[in-house]
Amino acid sequence: MRGGPMDEGRREDRGTRLGSWKSLIPLTVAAAAALFVAGSVDVVHRHQRAAKEEHEAKPAAKAEQTDPRFVVGITAEGAALVVRDVHTGADVGLPVAPPQGRRFHRVAAAKDGSYIVASYGDRKVTFQRLHLGDDGRPQDLKDIPKATVPGVSNSWSDIAVSGDHLAYVTYKGKRGRLDVLTLSTGAHKTWTTKAPGRVDSLSWSGAKLSFVWSPVGSAKHQLRTVETNGAAGDLKLSKAVMTLPKGSSNAVLTHDGKQAVVGTVAKSQLTLQTFTLTGKPGKVLWQQKVTGPLTDLDTAHTGGTVLATAGDLYTNGLPPVPGKDLADATW
Repeated sequence: MRGGPMDEGRREDRGTRLGSWKSLIPLTVAAAAALFVAGSVDVVHRHQRAAKEEHEAKPAAKAEQTDPRFVVGITAEGAALVVRDVHTGADVGLPVAPPQGRRFHRVAAAKDGSYIVASYGDRKVTFQRLHLGDDGRPQDLKDIPKATVPGVSNSWSDIAVSGDHLAYVTYKGKRGRLDVLTLSTGAHKTWTTKAPGRVDSLSWSGAKLSFVWSPVGSAKHQLRTVETNGAAGDLKLSKAVMTLPKGSSNAVLTHDGKQAVVGTVAKSQLTLQTFTLTGKPGKVLWQQKVTGPLTDLDTAHTGGTVLATAGDLYTNGLPPVPGKDLADATW
């Protein structure tokens, strides 16, 4: 009798233990599944975070590479175009000769990465477009067929390009003539002046074109603007922006047209500084020892940084690029 109840107890016990072990299976599977899902979610989140960080890092990295890599210059006699590496100053590729019977005078960078070159001969200025390869080597130089400016191009002449529009200054004696061309059609507007003086430091801000007016016989230099969408005529109708500080003869507008960047050289030190359009001094952008007087400022289309020609070519944070043998240069 004792045996019967004991057998029943063992069966019940085994059954209970077996039932408990079976009941653990779904719990274990569920826990494992939960761990797997949690791990998978964590992996997904890590990938998402990494992708986001990579996505956010790319614009920053791209921003660091916005400054132009190459300078295009015209040799002093206008006999060739040369390309130089901004970081090393070394020449890249072979020099490019001008069209037959002509001399290169001025060069400007276009927003698409090409360069517009002015060549002069027979009292006429024509324009060519230069393309560089990814390594900076010149690829081709092609005429822009409808773009022509009559008149004399000389050492006072200047050029600026914005999209399909080009501004160029020629002279009759010491009186300047400003032409604004539409490159695709050859249409142009002309502003002239009866007063002798230099018109240079051309720069674009939208349809607004700025220039520095330097009257003959005066030490004062004035930044002025002309609305190229308006009627052409006399340059005296242009708008005075500010008189440049003593020792300054070059200034360009920022791309948004809200400030001017003015260059000054004193005791062989170049200072680039912003000014409001009322002439109030703003931020000093950078300073550097230079080897000559400041003759030109070029704002990069890509990042808004400035290339200064003062004997050699200077920009912020990089060693000078040789430029004493160049009549004009841009980047």
